Amino acid sequence: MQQTQSAGFQWTACRPPIRGIPACRSAWPTLPQFLKHNPANPQWADRDRFVLSAGHGSMLIYSLLHLAGYDLPLEELKNFRQWGSKTAGHPEYGHTPGVETTTGPLGQGIGNAVGMALAEKMLAARFNSKDQKIVDHFTYVIASEGEFMEGISHEVFSLAGNHGLGDLIVFYDENFISIEGDTHITYTDDVEKRMEAYGWHVQRINGHDYDDITSATRVAQKETGRPSVIICNTTIGFGSPNKAGSHDCHGAPLGDDEVALTKKALGISPEKFHVPAEVYAGFAEAASENAKREAMWNESFAAFAKANPEKAAEWDICIKGELPECLSEKIEDFEAGGSIATRSASGKILQDLAKAVPYLVGGSADLAPSNNTGLKGLGDVGANAFEGRNLHYGVREIGMGAIMNGMQVHGGFRVFGATFLVFADYVRPTTRVAALMNLPVIYVYTHDSFYVGEDGPTHQPIETLMSLRITPNVTVIRPSDAIETKCAWVAALENKTGPTALLLTRQNLPIFDRTELAKASGLKKGAYTIWENAESGHDILIVASGSEVWLSIEAGKKLAEEGRKVRVVSFPCWELFEQQSVAYKASVFPPECRKRLAVEAGWPTGWEKYVGLDGKIIGIDHFGASAPGGVLAEKFGIHADNVYEQAKALLG
Repeated sequence: MQQTQSAGFQWTACRPPIRGIPACRSAWPTLPQFLKHNPANPQWADRDRFVLSAGHGSMLIYSLLHLAGYDLPLEELKNFRQWGSKTAGHPEYGHTPGVETTTGPLGQGIGNAVGMALAEKMLAARFNSKDQKIVDHFTYVIASEGEFMEGISHEVFSLAGNHGLGDLIVFYDENFISIEGDTHITYTDDVEKRMEAYGWHVQRINGHDYDDITSATRVAQKETGRPSVIICNTTIGFGSPNKAGSHDCHGAPLGDDEVALTKKALGISPEKFHVPAEVYAGFAEAASENAKREAMWNESFAAFAKANPEKAAEWDICIKGELPECLSEKIEDFEAGGSIATRSASGKILQDLAKAVPYLVGGSADLAPSNNTGLKGLGDVGANAFEGRNLHYGVREIGMGAIMNGMQVHGGFRVFGATFLVFADYVRPTTRVAALMNLPVIYVYTHDSFYVGEDGPTHQPIETLMSLRITPNVTVIRPSDAIETKCAWVAALENKTGPTALLLTRQNLPIFDRTELAKASGLKKGAYTIWENAESGHDILIVASGSEVWLSIEAGKKLAEEGRKVRVVSFPCWELFEQQSVAYKASVFPPECRKRLAVEAGWPTGWEKYVGLDGKIIGIDHFGASAPGGVLAEKFGIHADNVYEQAKALLG
C-alpha cells in the first residue's frame, strides 16, 4: 500500500517485514524541515552546512541535491562515476554544486565540520549583536562507524567538546558492518560514554524512524552549549530482502535482480531513475520557502549594514577575502647585517599581517612559542571565547589540518596552522585534500632540517621537503633569510588557488644586504639570481634554497676570487618557478652553462631536473643523527667549504 499527499508532502509505505525492521514506517515529515539553504544561491553565507562525511555514500547527496533543485540534472546521476560527470565516486567540493567539502578519506569530513562550526562561532562573535544575528546556522554531518574508528575523529571530537560547539550536529550511522564484516571483530567502543566524555550531548534513536529523527534533531538544535551526536541504529541495505544487514552490500552493488526485489519491498516504482511528481513538488516547496528565508536574511543584513557601516564593510572584506593594496608595505623591514632565524622573522611578520588582514587567524599544534605563531594581544579562541584570533589545536596535527580546511571552506577567514616540519607527515592527508579543493590554507613548518640537532633523527625532516613538493597544487616556499620570509608570507596570502607551506629555520641566518645582492622580491618568481660576478659566460651555477643560500654565496665568492665566473641562484619555490615563462627560466638557468651544483639540506632526488646530466647535488640521502647542528653540518657536508670543493671538482 502506498499513500501520497502533495500538499505538505506526506508519505506512508507498508510492505512485508524485512529482517526485523517494522513493516510500516511513520510518515515522512512535512518539508521543509531542518536544512536552511537555497539551491538558487549555493554560496549564501548564512546557509546551514551539510557534510556527508561518509563520502562513499555519495549517491545519497547527489540524489538529494538533484531533488532539492541544485544544478545537477538527472542525466548527471545516470552518469555516476563516469568521465566528465559532476557525480564523482566521492563528493568533491567545487566539482558538484551544493557539495560543501570533499569527503571520502574517512574522518576528514567530520574534521572539516568541526572547522565549519568553529568558523560559525567566530563569525557570530564578530558580527552578531543582541538585536541582529547575521550569523546563525548549523553544521550537520552524517558519519559512519569507520570514521569513528579513525584516529582523526578522537582529535576533532575532543576539541569540539572542549570548545562547546553547540551548532554542530552529527548523525552517527551505527549498523555494525564494515567491509570485512561485523564491526565487533575490532570495534566494541561504548560510543555513548566516549562522546559524553568528550563533552558532547548524546541521543540514541532508530535511524529508520522519521519521527525519531525529527524529535532528536529538534532536541539537538536546542542544545546550544555542547555539540550533539545522534546515534542512529540502522540496518545496512535496508529494504533488500536478501542482503539487508550483510556486509555483502557495503561496497558492492546489489545487482539488478536484488534492486528489483528491494524496490518491490519498499513500494517503489520498478522504473529506473523514477521520481514521483509529488516528490519534486515537495522539494520545490522547500526550495521556495528557503529562498524566502534568504530574502529575509538579505533584508536583515541590509538593515545591519545601514546601522553598522564599518562592520558591514569588514564583513565584505572577510567574506570576499580581499587583501589590502601594497601588502608588502604593511610589513616592517628587517635591517641588513644582523641574523635571525626565519621562524623568528615569521613571527614578527605575522604581527604586522594580523593588523593589515583582519580575517587572518591561526595557531599551532601546541608549539606556538616555538613556531612563533602567536598573534600578540589578539585573544585566544576557546569555550565561550570566540572573538579572538589565536587558535589552539592541542597536540592534534591531523585534526588541525582538517579543522583548517573546514574553516577555510566555510568562508570568512584565512587560516594558518603550524608545527615542526617533521610532523607535516601527520598533517599530510588533510594537505592532500586541501590541494584537491584548491583551498588557500597556510602551513607554517619550522625546524626545517637536521639543524634541529640534539633532538635526533626522529625530529630531523630529511625527506619531508621533497615529499611536499611532489604533492600536486601545494606551493612549498623555503626562504633564505628574513627578507625572503617577508616575501614568502605575501606570496602565501596572494595564493588563492591552493595550500602554501612555509618552511622555516630554527637556527639564525644572516639577513642579506640587498644593496649588494638582488632584491628579495625575486622570490615571487620562485627562483632568481641573488649574486653573480658576471652577467654571461658563467663557468658554474650554484643553486640553493633556505639556509644553504648563504653557504652557496660564500663558496661562490671564493671561486670568483680564483677567476671563475659564478652565478648563485636562490631557489625558494619550485612551484612558482614552474609558472614562469620559458624565457624567464632560461634567463635564470642559461642553457649554455651546464656545470650546475644544487645545495639543499634534504633528500636530493628531484634536483636533477635543474642541474642536468652534467650537474651535481649536495644533499642528504640518509637519516640524521643526534648532535649539535654545527657538528651535523660538518659531518653531512652542508657547509661553505664543501660547497666550494664540490664546485671545483665539478669544474675540473
